[in-house]
Amino acid sequence: MHPQILTSGSAAAVAARRVRNILGSVLGRDGWMWRTHEVKLLNTSSGDTVNIGEVSYKLKTPQNPELVPVKHISDSLPQTVAQHLRWIMQKDLLGQDVFLIGPPGPLRRSIAMQYLELTKREVEYVALSRDTTETDLKQRREIRSGTAFYIDQCAVRAATQGRVLVLEGLEKAERNVLPVLNNLLENREMQLEDGRFLMSAERYDKLLQEHTKEELDSWKIVRVSEDFRVIALGLPVPKYKGNPLDPPLRSRFQARDIYYLPFKDQLELLYTAGPHIAAERVSQLLSLATTLCSQESSTLGLPDFPVDNLLPALHVLNAFPMLSSQQLVQRLYPYSSILGKDGCSAVEGVLSRFELLDGRRHSAPSAILNVSPTKDPEGHADVTIRVGAKDVTAPAGTKEPRPPNSSPNFISTSNHSQLMAEMMQSHMVKDICLIGAKGCGKSVIAREFAEMLGYSIEPVMLYQDMTARDLLQQRYTLPNGDTAWRPSPLVSAAIEGKLLLLDGIHRVNLGTLAVLSRLLHDRELDLYDGTRLLRWDRYQMLKKQLQFSDQQLQERSIFPIHPSFRVLALAEPPVVGASTSSNRGQQWLGPELLTMFLYHRVAPLAKAEEMDLILGLTPNVPKEAAEQLLHLTHSLRKTNDPTVSAFAPTLTSAFTCVRSKSFICLSLKVSPNRCKLITRFLPSLARASLEKNLANCSIQDPAEPFHYQCTVKDNVLTIGNVSTPIYNPSVKMKVPDVLFYDNPQHMMVMEDMLKDFLLGEHLLLVGNQGVGKNKIVDRFLHLLNRPREYLQLHRDTTVQTLTLQPSVQDGIIMYEDSPLVKAVKLGHILVIDEADKAPTNVTCILKTLVESGEMILADGRRIISEAKRRPNTIVMHPDFRMLVLANRPGFPFLGNDFFGALGDIFSCHAVDNPKPQAELAMLKQYGPDVPDATLQKLVAAFGELRSMADQGTITYPYSTREVVNIVKHLQKFPGEGLANVVRNVFDFDSYNKDMREVLIEALHKHGIPIGAKPTSVKLAKELPLPAVKMTGYWTINQGGNARRKLLCPTETRPIDIKGPVFLRVQSSPCNRQESRALSFSEEKAHWQIPMNEVNIICDCSEENMFPYVLYVATCNPVSLYSMKERGDTIQCMELYDVFPRTISGIWQPFVTVAPLGSPLDGQVVLHEEQSNTVLHLDLVTGAVRRLLLSADGDQPSTRTSNWWSSKEQQRGHKMCREFAHKNWLLFHEEDGNQLDVLDVLEGRVHSISLPIKVKSAFLVAEDRWLLVESHTNKKFLLTKPMHMAAEDSEVCQLHSISEDSVTEVSVPQMLSCEQLPNENLSAALDQKIVSPNRVLVDTGSFAQVVVGFPDLMSPNEVYSFKRPVNLSAMKNGEGGAHTFLRGGLRSSTPKRDNCVTLLSANQVVRALPPNKVPLKEVYPKGRQDHIIQEFCLQTRKLIPVSMTVSPYTSWLSKVSESDVLIAALGSGSVVTVDMGGYVRLWETGLDTLQRSLMEWRNMIGTEDGRPIQITIQRDSDLDVTAPKHGKIDPANAPHVGGNQWAGGTGGRDTAGLGGKGGPYRLDAGHKVYQVSQAEKDAVPEEVRRAAREMAEKAFKERLKEIDMSEYDAATYERFSNAVRRQVQSLRIILDSLQAKGKERQWLKNQALGELDDAKIIDGLTGEKTIYKRRGELDPELGSPQQKPKRLRVLADVSGSMYRFNGVDGRLERSMEAVCMVMEALENYEHKFKYDIVGHSGDGYDIDLVKADKVPKNNKERLKVLKTMHAHSQFCMSGDYTLEGTDASIKELAREEADEHFVVVLSDANLERYGIPPERFAQVLTSDLQVNAFAIFIGSLGDQAERLQKTLPAGRSFVAMDTKQIPQILQQIFTSTMLSSA
Repeated sequence: MHPQILTSGSAAAVAARRVRNILGSVLGRDGWMWRTHEVKLLNTSSGDTVNIGEVSYKLKTPQNPELVPVKHISDSLPQTVAQHLRWIMQKDLLGQDVFLIGPPGPLRRSIAMQYLELTKREVEYVALSRDTTETDLKQRREIRSGTAFYIDQCAVRAATQGRVLVLEGLEKAERNVLPVLNNLLENREMQLEDGRFLMSAERYDKLLQEHTKEELDSWKIVRVSEDFRVIALGLPVPKYKGNPLDPPLRSRFQARDIYYLPFKDQLELLYTAGPHIAAERVSQLLSLATTLCSQESSTLGLPDFPVDNLLPALHVLNAFPMLSSQQLVQRLYPYSSILGKDGCSAVEGVLSRFELLDGRRHSAPSAILNVSPTKDPEGHADVTIRVGAKDVTAPAGTKEPRPPNSSPNFISTSNHSQLMAEMMQSHMVKDICLIGAKGCGKSVIAREFAEMLGYSIEPVMLYQDMTARDLLQQRYTLPNGDTAWRPSPLVSAAIEGKLLLLDGIHRVNLGTLAVLSRLLHDRELDLYDGTRLLRWDRYQMLKKQLQFSDQQLQERSIFPIHPSFRVLALAEPPVVGASTSSNRGQQWLGPELLTMFLYHRVAPLAKAEEMDLILGLTPNVPKEAAEQLLHLTHSLRKTNDPTVSAFAPTLTSAFTCVRSKSFICLSLKVSPNRCKLITRFLPSLARASLEKNLANCSIQDPAEPFHYQCTVKDNVLTIGNVSTPIYNPSVKMKVPDVLFYDNPQHMMVMEDMLKDFLLGEHLLLVGNQGVGKNKIVDRFLHLLNRPREYLQLHRDTTVQTLTLQPSVQDGIIMYEDSPLVKAVKLGHILVIDEADKAPTNVTCILKTLVESGEMILADGRRIISEAKRRPNTIVMHPDFRMLVLANRPGFPFLGNDFFGALGDIFSCHAVDNPKPQAELAMLKQYGPDVPDATLQKLVAAFGELRSMADQGTITYPYSTREVVNIVKHLQKFPGEGLANVVRNVFDFDSYNKDMREVLIEALHKHGIPIGAKPTSVKLAKELPLPAVKMTGYWTINQGGNARRKLLCPTETRPIDIKGPVFLRVQSSPCNRQESRALSFSEEKAHWQIPMNEVNIICDCSEENMFPYVLYVATCNPVSLYSMKERGDTIQCMELYDVFPRTISGIWQPFVTVAPLGSPLDGQVVLHEEQSNTVLHLDLVTGAVRRLLLSADGDQPSTRTSNWWSSKEQQRGHKMCREFAHKNWLLFHEEDGNQLDVLDVLEGRVHSISLPIKVKSAFLVAEDRWLLVESHTNKKFLLTKPMHMAAEDSEVCQLHSISEDSVTEVSVPQMLSCEQLPNENLSAALDQKIVSPNRVLVDTGSFAQVVVGFPDLMSPNEVYSFKRPVNLSAMKNGEGGAHTFLRGGLRSSTPKRDNCVTLLSANQVVRALPPNKVPLKEVYPKGRQDHIIQEFCLQTRKLIPVSMTVSPYTSWLSKVSESDVLIAALGSGSVVTVDMGGYVRLWETGLDTLQRSLMEWRNMIGTEDGRPIQITIQRDSDLDVTAPKHGKIDPANAPHVGGNQWAGGTGGRDTAGLGGKGGPYRLDAGHKVYQVSQAEKDAVPEEVRRAAREMAEKAFKERLKEIDMSEYDAATYERFSNAVRRQVQSLRIILDSLQAKGKERQWLKNQALGELDDAKIIDGLTGEKTIYKRRGELDPELGSPQQKPKRLRVLADVSGSMYRFNGVDGRLERSMEAVCMVMEALENYEHKFKYDIVGHSGDGYDIDLVKADKVPKNNKERLKVLKTMHAHSQFCMSGDYTLEGTDASIKELAREEADEHFVVVLSDANLERYGIPPERFAQVLTSDLQVNAFAIFIGSLGDQAERLQKTLPAGRSFVAMDTKQIPQILQQIFTSTMLSSA
C-alpha cells in the first residue's frame, strides 16, 4: 500500500488552522473534527480506492477513458479544495446531485473536474446559455440517408452510460428549460422523444427479476446507471445577473458555497508563480483583490475583482519586475472604464491604502524591438521589449513574424507602440481585450499586433442576437440530404492556432458569451455534435496515457487546441450606470467578463499624433487644412454636450474628409460641407453647438455652387471638376435608368460622391424622405454605367437574410445568394435602401465587409478581399461597392441610428431638399406648362413648411417628392386648381386641428388659396368719370427782351464730403403675406415693418429697376428700411446718432429718400428738409457720408423755430428726385431763388440762380423743368443744356408760360416726367392722336393732360377731368370725436401729396382721407376707411384701406392728409405704407388685374357646380332599328337601356336621353333638381347648433367637476391656447417614443409563429421549437430598472419680470412656457419626473410644482400660474439666477434618474449684478450628469448676443422676442427626448 499524500505541509496547516478558528466559533466545540484532510489513493487487489480524509470511494474502470478529465489536479492541493472534494465525495456516495455555487471564475469548474479526475469518472459537460433548448439536453434528431434518427444528447448519454453530467451556468438558461431534468434528478426517470423511457436502476433491476431483458427492450425501457450524477455550477442570483433558480429544481440539489481560496492558500500559490517578486508586493496585490471582493465593496456597487487572474498577472510581473502594480491592476480591473466618479475614488483609496499607486515610479514598456520565431513545435517567438531590453517568449502564429514598424499602412505613434508592448506582456499569459471608443483604431492595432507575431487573423463580428450556435457550430445538410454540423470560424481558429478577433464583445449578450468561458479559462470546448477540443498539453497527456494515435483520438472526435491560439476581443467602453434598454450603450463589463480577459485601453490619439498620422497616410493633404479639421474634432470631443461629443468620433478617424482632399488639394473650405451637411440632421441644439464649433475653428461656409455641368464625352464622365472613364459592364440590364432632371444641388452631391467613389470608399446617403436619394443613386450609377443589386432592409431583416436565403430542395438545404453576395461576386454596386429600418446589430456585420473585406456566410463560405486560394471562399470583386441610403436619425422617422453605428466607416453625404432656385428649375422640367407663379408659390410654401419642421413646429418634414407629385398632377390636368391639388398632400393632416391651422396659415401666406371659393372676388366698385373737356392752352413765351432778362447764371463746384461713418445694418425677417388667399381683391400682399410704436413713417420711395426695392424712411428717431418686393428680409439702418433725438415740437426732422440708379444700386440719398442735411447711405456696407452742398459749410439756420413761435412757419428745403435713377437730384428752398443740382456720380453741385422765388419745381424732362413762382402761382419753364460741365458757358433760360384757361389757374400737385404712350393718350382723349404730353394732377381735377408740353413751342392744349368739388375746398374733418382722435384740426398743409401716375397702365393713383370721397355711393351703410382712389383715364375706382394708427397723430397731420404714403412700384402696382408701418402692395392696372384674376381662378380650379356624370361607352351588340317615339309609361318609371319606352336613358331607338338612335331627346322629368354643391355640402344649422350645445354642456360639467369658475377657465385658456401647438407636437413625439420603446422583439425557439430561417434544418429533422414570433421582451433579470428622466424648470419670478411684462410680455410668456411643460408631461410621469421652482429676490427655491405632487387638472395648473404672477408682483428685488442654477444642478445630481435636465428661465442682466458670463457658463456645465440649459430674456442691445458667445452652444438661448420662449423650451425638450430615442 502506497499512500499518496497530496498536501503541502506548512501552508496547508496554517490554512486549516484559520478555517478552524473561523468555523470553531460558528459550530461550537464539538462540531468540527480537528484534523486536516489528506487525499490518499490506495491501490488494493480488489480495485483502487480514493480516500479523502475518512471518506473513501472505490474506483471503477472507465468504459471510455478518453472522457475522463486529465491534468486538472495540481501538485499541491490547498486544504480548502480538499474539503470541497471531501464534501462532493460524501454527496456522491449518498447518490445526491450537487450544486456548486460561488462567484464567477474557473474555480468551481476546476474543483468539479479535479473530483472527476480523482474518481476516474467520465464527464458529459454542457455550458448552458440563453440559447440552450430541451433538444440540447435530451435528444436531437439528425437525418441519415433520408430517415430522421434521434441521437441522445448529454443528459441522456450520461444517464445511460453512468457518467457525470456537469451543467455550467444554470442562471444563463432561460426559464422553463431546465425543469426537463426535474424528474431525472429526483427519480432518475425520463420519457424520451423516441418512445424510450429511462428508469432508475433499482426499479429496472426489480422488473428484471420478473421479466426478461428482451421484454423490457421491447417495451423500450432503458436503465439509468447507478453511477449517474449531476454536478451543477452556478452563480448566486440576485447578486449577479441571470435567472433565479426554479424552486422545484433548486430543491433537488445539495448546495456548496465555493468562495475564493482563503488568503493564505492564495498567497502560497502566488509566491510559487512569482519567485522574483518581493513578497510584500504579492501580498499587497492579494489584499487589494480580497478587499474588492468583500461584501462592503459590493454594497458600494463595485464589481468583484477577478482573483483568478492574479496568477497570470504575476507571471507577467515575474518576467517584468519593473512593471508598476497600478498598471497591472488596471489590466485586471479597468476601474476607470467601468466605474463612475465615486467608484473610482473608492478603488483608488484602496490602492493607496495598500501602497499600490506607483504608476509614476515605474517606467512603462515603450516599444517592441524585435520578434524572432523559436524552433519549438508549440509555436513561440522570442520578443524583445524595450523596458530594460527584456527578452521573453510569447506564443506566436504559424506565419513568419514581421518586424515591428515595417508596415506601410500602419503609422506607429509612441502611444501605440507602448500599447503594443503592454499587449505583448499580457499576450504571454492570457487573452486580451482592447477597450476603445469607436474609430480610435482598435482593429488596426489588432491587425498590426497579429502580423508582428506572424498570426493569421480570424475576425468574428459579434452582433446582438447572436446565438451560441452561431459562435460554435452551425447545422447544414450534406449533398445526400444528411444533416451535419459545420464548425464555426471560432473553432477552426482554435484548431489551426490563429488569432481570433472577437469584434464587438460589448454588443453580444452575456448569456451567449458564457459558452466561451471554458475556452478562455481552460482552453477546452465541447461542441454540439459531441466533438471535444482539449488543451494542447492535456491532449498530449491523454495520448500518452491511453497510448492512442492522433488518428484514433480523432475518430473519437477529440482534437487538440493549437498552443498558439489566442483570443483578442475588441469592445467599446462600457457606459457607466446605463440600464440595459438604454441606447447609449450598456454596462457590459461585469464580474464574469472581468475573469475572462486582461484589459487594455486604447486611448484616443493626441492632436500631434493624429496630425502625424494624417500626413503619413495622405501625404498630399495641405497641412493647414488638416490642422483646421483636427482643431474642430478636438474641440468637439472636449464639449460636455453629449449630443455633440457623440458626433465627434465620426469626424475623427474617418479621415475620408481628408482623403478626399488629397484628391483635390484645396483648403478646408469644402470638407466642412460634410460636417455641415450632416449637422442638418442633428437635433436643433446639437446643430447650434456644432455650428458654433465650426465657426470657432474658422471653418467658413463654401460659396454657393457655380453652375455644375455633367457631361459624357468619349466614354469619359465629368461631373463638376471630377472625371472618370465609363465602366463597361457585362450585364447591361442591371444598370438603372431613371427620369432625372439635373439641378445644381444634386450635381454637387454627385460630384462629392464621385470623388469618394474614385477613392474606393463605400458611400452612405442620409436624408429625409422624398429628397431624391434613390434618384441620385440611380442617376449616379446610370452615368457611371454600373450594374446594381438592390436590397431593401426592414424591421425583420436578420443577418441571415442579408447574406443568404435558405431553401429546401429535395430534402437538401440550398442557399440562395442574396443581392449582397451576388454584388460581391460579380463586382456590382450594392444599393442598400432604408438601412435605418433594420436593427443596428444586423447592419453591423457590414462593418467587417467594409473594413477588412472579410465576411463569413451562413453556409460556411467566406468572402475575402484578396485571392488566397482556399476552398470555400468567394473573392471580393475589385469593383464591388456599397451605396447605403438611410433616413436621418431621430423624430419622426425613429429608425435605428445607422449613421451613429456605422457612419464612420462610410463616406457620408447628406441629401437635402434642393434650394428654392434649384427646386424651381426642377419643377419647371416636370411641369413645363404649369404657370411660373404657381410653381413659385409652391416652392415658397414648402420652403416655409420645411423650416417649420426643422424648428419643430410641425412634425412631418415635407419634401420635394410631394411638390413633384403636385406639379405632375397640374401638368396633366391643368383645369384642376392648385388649391385642390395641394390637398393631395395635406389631407393627411386634415383631422389634426392644430396642424391644419398651421398648414392653412402657411399656404395662405404664400397665396395658395386653399379653401377659397371662385365667387369670392372683392374688387372695388367702379364709378364713372366726368367727360374729358379741353379747358385751355399753355403757351411758352419766347419774346426777345424777355429772353435777355431771364438768363440764369450757373456756377459749379465740387461737393464737400464728410465721413464715412459705418452704422450697423440690421436685417430682420420679412413676414410677407399674400393677400389673395381667401378672396381676390386689388391688394396683392402685405407685411409689417419692424418699427417702434413711436416711429413715424415720413416717406417711401422705390427703385424703378427690377427687382423692385422699396425704401421707407421714418422719423422720430430717423431710420431707413429697405426691402425687396419679393425678398424675405427687411434691412434697417438706424440714423439715431446722425439726427439726435429732439424734444417734440422744437425740431421735428422730416426726411425724404431718393434711391440712386446703376452703377450706385443699393445706395440712397436722404434729405432732411428743415436743416437741409443731405446724407448718402450705402445699405450694403452701412457707410454714411454727409454731402455739403452750400459753400458756407453747414451753418444751421439761425431762426430755429420754437414751439411757441410755430405761427411763422420755417421755410423748408425740397428735393426733387424724378431723375434719381440717373444719379442727379435737384434741391431748392421754399420761396428761395436758387436751384442746386447735385450730380452724385461726379460729386459736383451746379447752382442756378433765378430771378423769381420758387414755390415748387417739377422736372418734366431732364432738360426742361416747370417752376411755380411763390404767391402768384405763375408757371415758368426752365430749359438747360443736357450736360452741364464747368467750362460750359451756356446758361439756363427761363421762359414764362401764359395760361388761357376757362377755369381758375391750377397749381400742379404732381406732374409726370414722362409722357403717356400714344395708344393710352388716344384712349383717354377719345381721339387718335400722337404727340408729346404730360399728366398733371391738382386739387380741382382728377387729372389733366397737357398735350404737346414741354417739347412743342406752339400752344399746348390742356384737357381735364374735372372734380365735382375742389378737394382743397373740402373740410378736413367732420368735427366731433373723430377730429379729436385725429389730433385736432390739421393746421398746416401736409407735406406729401399722395399721388402717383402709372403711365403704362394709363392711371393716376392718389390716397385720400375718407371725408374727401363720395363714400355714400360705395358703402351706403357708411364706413370710415382711408381710400386709395385710382382713376384710370376712363373709369375710376375707390379702394378702401383699413389702418393701424400711431399715437403721434398731430405730427402725422404734417406728413400726409390721409394716414397713408403711396409710391409706384413697377408698371401696374403701387405700394402704400400706413402710419403703423404696415406695407401693402396693390395691383391697379386693369390688364394686370385681369391676368391675375385669371391665374387666381385657375388656382382655385373650375368647379362650376355641374354634377359629375359617369359615362361608360359601350357598344351594345343590338343594332339600331328604326327610330320611334316608344310607348309612354303611364307610371312614368325611369327606364335605362332597352328600346321600348319613351323618356328612358341610355337605350336605343326610343326618344330619351344619352342613348343612341332615338328620334329626339325627351326628358321625362327624371333628372333630379340640381342643388348647388355648396348647399349640399353645408351641414344644417340645427345640427351645428346641437353639436355646439353639447360641447358647451360638457365643458361646464367639467368645470363643475374641478370646481373652476368660467372666468378662471377663460384665463387658463389664454395661456393654454398660446402654447397649444407646442404641447401637441411634444406629445406626438412622446407618444411615438413610447411606442418605439414598447416595440416588440422577435422571440426565438417558439412552438408556433413564423418559421425561423436559422432553424430550417431543425425543422427538417422534425423539431417543434423552430418558430419565432413577435412579443414583448422581458427585461433581463438583474438588469437595473429603467428610471424616469428628471427635469427641473427654474422659472424667473423676480420683480423685473412683472415690471417689464408690459413692454414685452415676458412674465406671461414664461407662464405660457410653464403651462406648456405641465400640459405636455401630463400622464407621462413614469417617463418624466419634473418639478418647477421659482427664483427671485426672495430666494432661489420657491416651490411652484413639487415632483411628487404635479397638477392634475386645469384648476391646479392655473393656481401655479397665479402663484408665479403674484410672487413676481410682491417679491423683493434682486437676482439669484446663478445660485438657483447651481443649487438645482447639485440637487438633481443627487437623485437617481436616467438623465437629468435643468432649464433656467431668467431675464438677468448679469453684467448689472457684476456676474461675469464665464462664471455662469461654468455653473451650467458644472456637473456632466446634468444637462443644464439657460433661456435669457434678452432686452439690452447686443448684451444678449455677447452672452451667447461666452455660454456653451446649444445650452443657452437668448429670446429677443418673448414669443420664442415656449418655442425654445419645446426645442430643448425635443432634443432631450430624442437623445435616448
